[in-house]
Amino acid sequence: MKKALLIAGRELGAYRRSWLGPAIVAAVLLTDGLLFYGWVLTEKLLSAEALSQFFYIASGPLMIAAILLSMRLVAEERQVGTMTLLNTAPITEFDIVLGKYLALLAVLVLMTLLSAYMPALLLVRGKVSFAHVATGYAGLILLGGAAASIGLFASSLTRSQIVAGILGAGMLTPLVILWMLARVVDPPLNQFLSGLAIHHENYRPFMDGVLELHRVVYYLVVTAFFLLAATKTLEARRWR
Repeated sequence: MKKALLIAGRELGAYRRSWLGPAIVAAVLLTDGLLFYGWVLTEKLLSAEALSQFFYIASGPLMIAAILLSMRLVAEERQVGTMTLLNTAPITEFDIVLGKYLALLAVLVLMTLLSAYMPALLLVRGKVSFAHVATGYAGLILLGGAAASIGLFASSLTRSQIVAGILGAGMLTPLVILWMLARVVDPPLNQFLSGLAIHHENYRPFMDGVLELHRVVYYLVVTAFFLLAATKTLEARRWR
């Protein structure tokens, strides 16, 4: 774990030195603010309904940011040749993957929490449930973490950051829209497909302030699966 934290610190330093990370964070917060004003504040919604709407509109930009921020994590190392140095260091592929993931997750968590002033503005409409806010943010972080793991796996497959971004979006999009496919197929296949959807079926309870353990487990399993896939990819490429 100590080695993974060292990798995470290295990655956080790279995010601070690059203009891309802060630019993406700023763009997401600006988008969230504009959507919040246009879709929430201008509508006559009760505070609970407004909170649900906020967590809905915040989820899209978060997933996009996760893919954009993750596409450089491994691909850039290969592109500039530093992956060879990491492979010769006394660290495992899992240390590399976990460290890079933790750094990205930290950025996503910070970005997500910076939007907390938006739910606070809803106090003018009445009482805001802290449990609803906390559950909604937990859902955002779990969703963002799952999307980040997908992007990290995509980055492990190529040396091109652009290709990594395309691959990440290509893997995430079907998981997002599975709920649409579930609406046009018969049971029990529709229930199976909706249960796999990364956004609609599994995210909605968080959005509405309801914490369901099996939804948490779903996001953790998705994250673990793609982190393991990224680790196995790095292990396979080490010996090529």
